[in-house]
Amino acid sequence: MPTIQTANGTISEKDLGRVLIHEHIFLMDMEYTFNYRPDFLSPKTIDDAVSRLDDLKAAGFDTIIDLTVLGLGRHMPSIAKVAARTGINIIVSTGAYTFEAVPAPFQYWGPGLLHDTGVEPMVGHFVADIVEGIADTGIRAGMLKCAIDAPGLTGGVERIMRAVGRAHVLTGAPVTVHTSARHETGLIAQKVLSEEGVDLENVVIGHCGDTTDLDYLMRIADRGSMLGMDRFGVEFEISMEQRVATIAEMVSRGYASQMVLSHDCCCWSDFFPEVDDYNQAMPRHHYLHIHDDVLPALRNAGVSQFDIERMLIANPRRVLVKERVPH
Repeated sequence: MPTIQTANGTISEKDLGRVLIHEHIFLMDMEYTFNYRPDFLSPKTIDDAVSRLDDLKAAGFDTIIDLTVLGLGRHMPSIAKVAARTGINIIVSTGAYTFEAVPAPFQYWGPGLLHDTGVEPMVGHFVADIVEGIADTGIRAGMLKCAIDAPGLTGGVERIMRAVGRAHVLTGAPVTVHTSARHETGLIAQKVLSEEGVDLENVVIGHCGDTTDLDYLMRIADRGSMLGMDRFGVEFEISMEQRVATIAEMVSRGYASQMVLSHDCCCWSDFFPEVDDYNQAMPRHHYLHIHDDVLPALRNAGVSQFDIERMLIANPRRVLVKERVPH
Protein backbone atom coordinates (compact mmCIF):
# COMPACT_ATOMS: atom_id res chain seq x y z
CA MET A 1 0.00 0.00 0.00
CA PRO A 2 1.39 3.46 -0.87
CA THR A 3 2.48 5.60 2.07
CA ILE A 4 2.57 9.37 2.50
CA GLN A 5 5.27 11.40 4.23
CA THR A 6 4.20 13.68 7.07
CA ALA A 7 6.04 15.73 9.67
CA ASN A 8 5.52 12.81 12.06
CA GLY A 9 6.62 10.08 9.66
CA THR A 10 4.75 7.95 7.17
CA ILE A 11 1.03 7.29 7.15
CA SER A 12 -1.16 5.11 4.96
CA GLU A 13 -3.65 6.52 2.50
CA LYS A 14 -6.56 5.58 4.75
CA ASP A 15 -5.17 7.92 7.41
CA LEU A 16 -5.35 10.97 5.12
CA GLY A 17 -9.05 11.49 5.75
CA ARG A 18 -10.32 14.94 4.85
CA VAL A 19 -7.52 17.03 3.36
CA LEU A 20 -7.01 20.77 3.00
CA ILE A 21 -4.53 20.77 0.16
CA HIS A 22 -3.11 24.32 0.30
CA GLU A 23 -2.38 25.74 3.75
CA HIS A 24 0.48 27.16 5.81
CA ILE A 25 1.37 27.17 9.49
CA PHE A 26 3.91 30.01 9.64
CA LEU A 27 4.59 32.62 6.94
CA MET A 28 7.36 35.16 7.26
CA ASP A 29 10.31 37.04 5.94
CA MET A 30 12.83 35.32 8.19
CA GLU A 31 15.37 38.16 8.18
CA TYR A 32 12.68 40.53 9.39
CA THR A 33 11.08 38.15 11.86
CA PHE A 34 14.26 36.97 13.54
CA ASN A 35 15.40 40.57 14.03
CA TYR A 36 12.17 42.39 14.76
CA ARG A 37 9.48 39.87 15.82
CA PRO A 38 10.68 38.06 18.95
CA ASP A 39 7.06 37.06 19.57
CA PHE A 40 7.47 34.38 16.89
CA LEU A 41 9.93 32.50 19.09
CA SER A 42 7.69 32.59 22.15
CA PRO A 43 5.98 29.38 23.34
CA LYS A 44 2.62 31.07 22.69
CA THR A 45 3.21 30.90 18.93
CA ILE A 46 3.48 27.12 19.04
CA ASP A 47 0.61 26.81 21.53
CA ASP A 48 -1.68 28.89 19.33
CA ALA A 49 -0.83 26.90 16.20
CA VAL A 50 -1.51 23.61 17.99
CA SER A 51 -4.82 24.94 19.29
CA ARG A 52 -5.96 26.10 15.83
CA LEU A 53 -5.02 22.80 14.20
CA ASP A 54 -6.67 20.78 16.96
CA ASP A 55 -9.86 22.79 16.41
CA LEU A 56 -9.64 21.84 12.73
CA LYS A 57 -9.24 18.18 13.69
CA ALA A 58 -12.28 18.43 15.96
CA ALA A 59 -14.25 19.83 13.02
CA GLY A 60 -13.62 16.62 11.05
CA PHE A 61 -10.48 17.36 9.04
CA ASP A 62 -7.44 15.12 9.23
CA THR A 63 -4.60 16.43 7.04
CA ILE A 64 -3.19 19.71 5.81
CA ILE A 65 -0.49 20.25 3.22
CA ASP A 66 1.83 23.02 4.38
CA LEU A 67 3.07 24.66 1.18
CA THR A 68 5.60 26.92 2.87
CA VAL A 69 8.81 26.56 0.86
CA LEU A 70 11.95 28.63 0.25
CA GLY A 71 10.88 32.25 -0.13
CA LEU A 72 7.99 32.01 2.33
CA GLY A 73 9.91 31.57 5.58
CA ARG A 74 9.65 27.84 6.23
CA HIS A 75 11.05 27.16 9.73
CA MET A 76 11.25 23.39 10.13
CA PRO A 77 12.05 23.31 13.89
CA SER A 78 8.81 25.16 14.63
CA ILE A 79 6.80 22.94 12.29
CA ALA A 80 8.26 19.88 14.01
CA LYS A 81 7.20 21.22 17.42
CA VAL A 82 3.65 21.79 16.21
CA ALA A 83 3.44 18.41 14.48
CA ALA A 84 4.51 16.60 17.65
CA ARG A 85 1.57 18.05 19.57
CA THR A 86 -1.36 18.20 17.15
CA GLY A 87 -3.63 15.45 15.93
CA ILE A 88 -3.58 16.80 12.37
CA ASN A 89 -1.33 15.19 9.77
CA ILE A 90 1.02 17.84 8.35
CA ILE A 91 2.52 17.14 4.92
CA VAL A 92 5.42 19.53 4.28
CA SER A 93 6.74 20.71 0.93
CA THR A 94 9.90 21.58 -0.90
CA GLY A 95 10.51 23.92 -3.81
CA ALA A 96 10.76 27.69 -4.07
CA TYR A 97 8.35 30.60 -4.22
CA THR A 98 9.21 33.66 -6.28
CA PHE A 99 7.71 35.78 -9.04
CA GLU A 100 11.09 36.95 -10.32
CA ALA A 101 14.57 35.74 -9.24
CA VAL A 102 15.62 32.44 -7.71
CA PRO A 103 16.43 32.42 -3.98
CA ALA A 104 19.77 34.11 -3.30
CA PRO A 105 21.64 30.90 -2.34
CA PHE A 106 21.12 29.60 -5.90
CA GLN A 107 21.65 32.79 -7.92
CA TYR A 108 25.33 32.31 -8.68
CA TRP A 109 25.79 28.60 -9.14
CA GLY A 110 24.40 26.31 -11.80
CA PRO A 111 24.79 25.82 -15.55
CA GLY A 112 26.37 28.88 -17.17
CA LEU A 113 26.60 30.85 -13.92
CA LEU A 114 29.51 32.24 -11.91
CA HIS A 115 30.09 28.83 -10.33
CA ASP A 116 29.27 26.59 -13.29
CA THR A 117 28.36 23.22 -11.80
CA GLY A 118 27.08 21.84 -15.09
CA VAL A 119 23.86 20.68 -13.43
CA GLU A 120 20.98 22.52 -11.79
CA PRO A 121 21.67 22.43 -8.02
CA MET A 122 18.03 23.01 -7.09
CA VAL A 123 17.08 19.60 -8.48
CA GLY A 124 19.40 17.83 -6.06
CA HIS A 125 18.28 20.10 -3.23
CA PHE A 126 14.59 19.33 -3.78
CA VAL A 127 15.22 15.61 -4.25
CA ALA A 128 17.21 15.43 -1.01
CA ASP A 129 14.34 17.12 0.87
CA ILE A 130 12.01 14.40 -0.42
CA VAL A 131 14.29 11.36 -0.12
CA GLU A 132 16.50 12.18 2.88
CA GLY A 133 14.68 14.88 4.85
CA ILE A 134 14.85 18.64 5.31
CA ALA A 135 17.89 20.05 7.11
CA ASP A 136 18.56 17.91 10.20
CA THR A 137 14.93 17.28 11.14
CA GLY A 138 14.50 13.99 9.29
CA ILE A 139 11.15 15.32 8.04
CA ARG A 140 10.70 14.39 4.40
CA ALA A 141 8.76 16.57 1.99
CA GLY A 142 5.67 15.07 0.36
CA MET A 143 4.93 17.80 -2.17
CA LEU A 144 6.83 20.05 -4.59
CA LYS A 145 5.89 23.69 -5.11
CA CYS A 146 6.76 26.50 -7.52
CA ALA A 147 5.03 29.73 -8.55
CA ILE A 148 4.18 31.87 -11.55
CA ASP A 149 2.23 35.08 -11.07
CA ALA A 150 1.52 38.29 -13.01
CA PRO A 151 5.13 38.84 -14.20
CA GLY A 152 4.90 35.56 -16.11
CA LEU A 153 7.73 33.21 -17.01
CA THR A 154 10.69 35.24 -15.80
CA GLY A 155 14.12 33.64 -15.88
CA GLY A 156 14.04 32.77 -12.20
CA VAL A 157 10.50 31.42 -12.33
CA GLU A 158 11.31 29.19 -15.29
CA ARG A 159 14.51 27.90 -13.71
CA ILE A 160 12.67 26.90 -10.51
CA MET A 161 9.72 25.42 -12.39
CA ARG A 162 11.96 23.23 -14.53
CA ALA A 163 13.91 22.13 -11.45
CA VAL A 164 10.63 21.20 -9.75
CA GLY A 165 9.57 19.26 -12.84
CA ARG A 166 12.84 17.33 -12.92
CA ALA A 167 12.63 16.61 -9.19
CA HIS A 168 9.13 15.25 -9.74
CA VAL A 169 10.32 12.93 -12.50
CA LEU A 170 13.07 11.62 -10.19
CA THR A 171 10.90 11.16 -7.09
CA GLY A 172 7.25 10.99 -8.14
CA ALA A 173 6.32 13.67 -5.58
CA PRO A 174 3.25 15.63 -6.75
CA VAL A 175 3.50 19.30 -7.73
CA THR A 176 1.51 22.36 -6.67
CA VAL A 177 1.90 25.64 -8.55
CA HIS A 178 0.93 29.05 -7.21
CA THR A 179 -0.66 30.79 -10.20
CA SER A 180 -2.51 33.96 -11.13
CA ALA A 181 -5.87 32.99 -12.60
CA ARG A 182 -6.40 36.56 -13.80
CA HIS A 183 -3.29 36.24 -15.97
CA GLU A 184 -3.98 32.58 -16.89
CA THR A 185 -0.51 31.55 -15.75
CA GLY A 186 -1.74 28.04 -14.96
CA LEU A 187 -1.61 27.29 -18.67
CA ILE A 188 2.03 28.40 -18.83
CA ALA A 189 2.87 26.20 -15.85
CA GLN A 190 1.25 23.21 -17.52
CA LYS A 191 3.27 23.80 -20.69
CA VAL A 192 6.63 24.07 -18.92
CA LEU A 193 6.04 21.14 -16.58
CA SER A 194 4.87 18.91 -19.42
CA GLU A 195 8.06 19.80 -21.32
CA GLU A 196 9.99 18.39 -18.34
CA GLY A 197 8.12 15.10 -18.54
CA VAL A 198 5.56 15.74 -15.81
CA ASP A 199 2.23 13.95 -16.17
CA LEU A 200 -0.19 16.84 -15.59
CA GLU A 201 -2.47 14.58 -13.57
CA ASN A 202 0.20 14.89 -10.87
CA VAL A 203 -0.14 18.69 -10.78
CA VAL A 204 -2.42 20.93 -8.71
CA ILE A 205 -2.85 24.33 -10.33
CA GLY A 206 -3.25 26.54 -7.29
CA HIS A 207 -5.57 29.53 -6.87
CA CYS A 208 -7.96 28.54 -9.66
CA GLY A 209 -10.70 29.60 -7.25
CA ASP A 210 -9.70 33.23 -7.80
CA THR A 211 -11.63 33.37 -11.08
CA THR A 212 -15.15 32.87 -12.40
CA ASP A 213 -13.80 32.20 -15.92
CA LEU A 214 -15.17 28.73 -16.53
CA ASP A 215 -13.48 28.42 -19.91
CA TYR A 216 -10.06 28.91 -18.32
CA LEU A 217 -10.82 26.40 -15.57
CA MET A 218 -12.02 23.78 -18.04
CA ARG A 219 -8.92 24.24 -20.21
CA ILE A 220 -6.76 23.54 -17.15
CA ALA A 221 -8.84 20.56 -16.05
CA ASP A 222 -9.13 19.07 -19.54
CA ARG A 223 -5.34 18.71 -19.59
CA GLY A 224 -5.58 16.55 -16.49
CA SER A 225 -4.53 18.84 -13.64
CA MET A 226 -6.39 19.32 -10.38
CA LEU A 227 -8.00 22.73 -9.84
CA GLY A 228 -7.03 24.34 -6.54
CA MET A 229 -10.16 26.09 -5.28
CA ASP A 230 -8.01 27.03 -2.38
CA ARG A 231 -8.32 30.62 -1.21
CA PHE A 232 -11.54 30.62 0.76
CA GLY A 233 -11.45 33.55 3.13
CA VAL A 234 -9.36 35.69 0.75
CA GLU A 235 -11.99 38.10 -0.49
CA PHE A 236 -10.05 40.88 -2.22
CA GLU A 237 -10.05 38.84 -5.45
CA ILE A 238 -13.62 37.56 -5.50
CA SER A 239 -16.23 36.84 -2.83
CA MET A 240 -17.02 33.56 -1.13
CA GLU A 241 -20.34 33.55 -2.92
CA GLN A 242 -18.65 33.82 -6.31
CA ARG A 243 -16.21 31.05 -5.39
CA VAL A 244 -19.07 28.78 -4.32
CA ALA A 245 -21.12 29.51 -7.45
CA THR A 246 -18.12 28.72 -9.66
CA ILE A 247 -17.54 25.38 -7.94
CA ALA A 248 -21.23 24.51 -8.18
CA GLU A 249 -21.25 25.26 -11.91
CA MET A 250 -18.07 23.23 -12.47
CA VAL A 251 -19.64 20.32 -10.61
CA SER A 252 -22.73 20.57 -12.82
CA ARG A 253 -20.43 20.40 -15.86
CA GLY A 254 -18.85 17.18 -14.64
CA TYR A 255 -15.63 18.45 -13.02
CA ALA A 256 -16.21 17.40 -9.40
CA SER A 257 -13.38 14.88 -9.69
CA GLN A 258 -10.88 17.64 -10.55
CA MET A 259 -11.26 20.16 -7.75
CA VAL A 260 -9.77 20.39 -4.27
CA LEU A 261 -10.63 22.85 -1.50
CA SER A 262 -8.54 24.89 0.91
CA HIS A 263 -7.96 28.33 2.48
CA ASP A 264 -4.27 29.24 1.93
CA CYS A 265 -4.21 30.60 5.48
CA CYS A 266 -1.79 30.31 8.40
CA CYS A 267 -1.50 30.46 12.17
CA TRP A 268 1.14 33.19 12.36
CA SER A 269 2.56 35.66 9.87
CA ASP A 270 4.64 38.82 9.89
CA PHE A 271 2.58 40.20 7.00
CA PHE A 272 0.76 42.33 9.58
CA PRO A 273 2.16 43.99 12.73
CA GLU A 274 0.08 41.84 15.07
CA VAL A 275 -1.95 38.63 14.80
CA ASP A 276 -5.10 40.60 15.62
CA ASP A 277 -4.41 42.89 12.65
CA TYR A 278 -4.42 39.87 10.35
CA ASN A 279 -7.69 38.63 11.83
CA GLN A 280 -9.31 42.05 11.40
CA ALA A 281 -8.09 42.47 7.82
CA MET A 282 -9.40 39.04 6.71
CA PRO A 283 -11.87 37.85 9.36
CA ARG A 284 -12.95 34.72 7.47
CA HIS A 285 -9.43 33.64 6.53
CA HIS A 286 -9.01 30.84 9.06
CA TYR A 287 -8.93 27.04 9.11
CA LEU A 288 -12.62 26.65 10.05
CA HIS A 289 -14.09 28.87 7.33
CA ILE A 290 -14.68 25.97 4.93
CA HIS A 291 -16.33 23.90 7.66
CA ASP A 292 -18.41 26.74 9.10
CA ASP A 293 -19.39 28.68 5.99
CA VAL A 294 -18.32 27.14 2.70
CA LEU A 295 -19.66 23.61 3.02
CA PRO A 296 -23.18 24.79 3.98
CA ALA A 297 -23.07 27.25 1.06
CA LEU A 298 -22.02 24.51 -1.35
CA ARG A 299 -24.90 22.32 -0.19
CA ASN A 300 -27.32 25.23 -0.61
CA ALA A 301 -25.94 25.70 -4.13
CA GLY A 302 -26.88 22.12 -4.98
CA VAL A 303 -23.51 20.39 -4.54
CA SER A 304 -24.10 16.92 -3.12
CA GLN A 305 -22.40 15.58 -0.01
CA PHE A 306 -20.88 12.91 -2.23
CA ASP A 307 -19.18 15.55 -4.38
CA ILE A 308 -18.08 17.54 -1.33
CA GLU A 309 -16.40 14.45 0.11
CA ARG A 310 -14.86 13.77 -3.28
CA MET A 311 -13.22 17.21 -3.26
CA LEU A 312 -11.99 16.79 0.32
CA ILE A 313 -11.04 13.09 0.39
CA ALA A 314 -10.90 11.24 -2.94
CA ASN A 315 -9.32 13.98 -5.05
CA PRO A 316 -6.48 14.85 -2.64
CA ARG A 317 -5.86 11.15 -2.14
CA ARG A 318 -5.56 10.67 -5.89
CA VAL A 319 -2.94 13.42 -6.03
CA LEU A 320 -0.96 12.12 -3.07
CA VAL A 321 -1.05 8.35 -3.39
CA LYS A 322 -0.78 7.48 -7.06
CA GLU A 323 1.29 4.36 -7.60
CA ARG A 324 4.54 6.10 -8.50
CA VAL A 325 7.56 4.56 -10.19
CA PRO A 326 10.47 7.01 -9.82
CA HIS A 327 12.91 7.12 -12.70
